[in-house]
Amino acid sequence: DLVPEVDVSTLQPLLSSEVINQLLGKYMTTLTSNIIGWLRKALETDKKDWKKDQEPEADQDGYFQTTLPAIVFQMFEQNLQVAAQINDDLKLKMLSLCLQQMNSFLSRYREEVMLYKEDHLKDRQYPQFYIQYMIAVVNNCQTFKESVNSLRRKYMKSEIEDETTIEATLEVIAKEACSYLLNEVFLDLEPHLQELMTKKWLTGSNAVDTICVTVDDYFNDFARIKKPFCKAITNEAHRRVVVEYIKAMMQKRITFRGSEERKEGAEKIIKEGNQFRFLFRKLSTGFGEDVEVLCDAIPALAEVLKLTDPSLLCLEVSTLVNKYPDVREEHITALMVMRGDANRDMKQTVIETLLQNATHPGPNFQPIFKDILVPSMSLSKPV
Repeated sequence: DLVPEVDVSTLQPLLSSEVINQLLGKYMTTLTSNIIGWLRKALETDKKDWKKDQEPEADQDGYFQTTLPAIVFQMFEQNLQVAAQINDDLKLKMLSLCLQQMNSFLSRYREEVMLYKEDHLKDRQYPQFYIQYMIAVVNNCQTFKESVNSLRRKYMKSEIEDETTIEATLEVIAKEACSYLLNEVFLDLEPHLQELMTKKWLTGSNAVDTICVTVDDYFNDFARIKKPFCKAITNEAHRRVVVEYIKAMMQKRITFRGSEERKEGAEKIIKEGNQFRFLFRKLSTGFGEDVEVLCDAIPALAEVLKLTDPSLLCLEVSTLVNKYPDVREEHITALMVMRGDANRDMKQTVIETLLQNATHPGPNFQPIFKDILVPSMSLSKPV
């Protein structure tokens, strides 16, 4: 009714811009404190869940998760919606605040996950569902990443500088959680890895059968990790199993006595390399990964052991070095100690061949021997 008598455009604002800015400043300060409190409470609630005597919930695709990402982003979303109704400037300030607090929150999340792992290592029977909740941590990182990107698309026209920091931190947390999971596997494998290349191994040990069954069993749970981390943990498990097996060959645990024992040992190594190949082909299904290169290193070493004519060692070693340029002198020495029939002169000849055939790895080469240390060992003098 007042419209005809009053020109609204001539009215002064009810509040001065100074007062408005003060109010908005107080609002942001209070909200910052509230968000910090809410995030802390959300993390404390999630930590309690990690110790439950039941598995975490799974999403519709069967991937383990906790409610933490949903709670955090529901809170962010509600505050952003309120800010967006006031004006664009406040909306962008709110988004910036949410992303800053997300960064701080992720640092705490990372620390708590590490403490969870350390507590578990004091007694590996507890918590009962440690593996499943650590998998949920990996998957939560992927969900956090997707949710951050969703907020940016919805509330921001241009990029904000913390973008890469948040994504990098999430990547670190997920990779660390994956390494904690793999460490669990290798703690269980340790006694069986120690049995490799011993007299017991040669005379009928089933260590590799147990290794394959154990890895396969863990991966029943690891299959509930989202891509791309499921692919990454599978590749790393594959690499570590092969590296640990080759390490065992380099430890001077066994020296073959005679050609029959060499043949028997080499054939067992080839058979076990094929067991690993079969296992990781199965685990890598759908990833489009070439599992052959890593597993091929095992029979390639076995061929050096299997050779009946020592004079052909130079040829076999040059073939090995061409395929695996990171093979070093000490690796060849370890193989010749394992053979049991090579003296120092033969070693010298083979090492000269190794140096002559040294090649530079190609751009896609995956180093295998680079991290395999060999204890110092010597060969016998020629008789």
